Amino acid sequence: MKKIELLAPAGDLERLKIAVLYGADAVYLGGKQFSLRSRASNFDLADIAEGVKFAQAHGAHVHVTVNMLPHEEDMEGLKEYLMELERIGVTAIIAASPTIMMCAKQYAPKLEVHVSTQHSSTNASAANYWKSKGMDRVVLARELTLKEIQETAKHAQVPLEVFIHGGMCISYSGRCVLSNNMTGRDANRGGCAQSCRWKYRLYEKERPLHDEQDLFSMSSKDLMAARFIPDLIQAGIASLKIEGRMKSAYYIATLIKTYRLLIDEVYEKGNLSEERLLWYYQELAKAENRPTAIGFYEGQPLPQAQLYGVNGAGVTQEFIAYVLAYDADTQIATLEVRNNFKPFIEAEVFGPHITTTRFTFAELYDKDGKAMEVAKTPMQIITAKVPCVMEKDAMIRKVMKKDRSAIY
Repeated sequence: MKKIELLAPAGDLERLKIAVLYGADAVYLGGKQFSLRSRASNFDLADIAEGVKFAQAHGAHVHVTVNMLPHEEDMEGLKEYLMELERIGVTAIIAASPTIMMCAKQYAPKLEVHVSTQHSSTNASAANYWKSKGMDRVVLARELTLKEIQETAKHAQVPLEVFIHGGMCISYSGRCVLSNNMTGRDANRGGCAQSCRWKYRLYEKERPLHDEQDLFSMSSKDLMAARFIPDLIQAGIASLKIEGRMKSAYYIATLIKTYRLLIDEVYEKGNLSEERLLWYYQELAKAENRPTAIGFYEGQPLPQAQLYGVNGAGVTQEFIAYVLAYDADTQIATLEVRNNFKPFIEAEVFGPHITTTRFTFAELYDKDGKAMEVAKTPMQIITAKVPCVMEKDAMIRKVMKKDRSAIY
């Protein structure tokens, strides 16, 4: 049986390379045209070509989202765009519009076409319908339980992809017009303003139901489905997808590294112990900037899976340095500062080939060799002697405790 794919988001070329280096089998990205998530950096064709070349050199694939629901005026240049993606070497497009799907099959037949989760495919009959139309993969709706996924996988004649981590749309599979009505920004043409995460005053007729100090929002916690990965592998799911094209390189590196280790351990050992699962939860928590829950995997989400007073992502400052170079003989690491830190603090390093290792910094030095009391300038290049093995492209974070012993 073919090993399950780990599919990572990439908001720009830097994040694409990080995802691939840290273990993604494939990345998905949005182009400048025909893609949702317009606030992501997104790729022009030259960047897509560079990303494909880098991914292929590391045995990975690139999928491009062509998932907007186009109006008549949006159709210009579609055929040429798809043909160029095929020529560049893109493996697949992710599409929501049947027009785009059929256009790809006609004019760029080497491209796989993956049916977007926006189609709310919730059963094998729907998946097999898309198979009959020549589609190559179906991304299942996020509103399915594990049992429903397993049943669908038994009878589907097309490879299936499921989400395992990231933001959850409060509307059914992204079919939302709150943003359109409140801001004039079309959510299904790339302009979602995430109106669900705003804070609202709530009334029953004229009677206020809200607390002025803690206004209401209608967003959910992020999805974190690590515990279900053995079941998804056993079910024969083709791809495990992480949401987050607007997330940071540190977020991507942390999640991809952790899920890579988890998937590989499942293939090696089978089901994981609660102790091992807790270790993975703790690792994933080190990148979280919003609370997590298990979505629909065990049924209708409970109240504790929702966000009420909290309406958006917080800012994490755990990521303190990026490793530009490491000299194994001198144990000197050349670092790029990302967040404020001081000498002699306890920290952790992880990298493409390094599992989380804890250490204590010694002195820090600026580019002139002068000892520093604090590293506080983002992107400043400094050096430090470190007592453990590091590698280029590794990341260093502060040690901060986040309890993940209870996951809803």
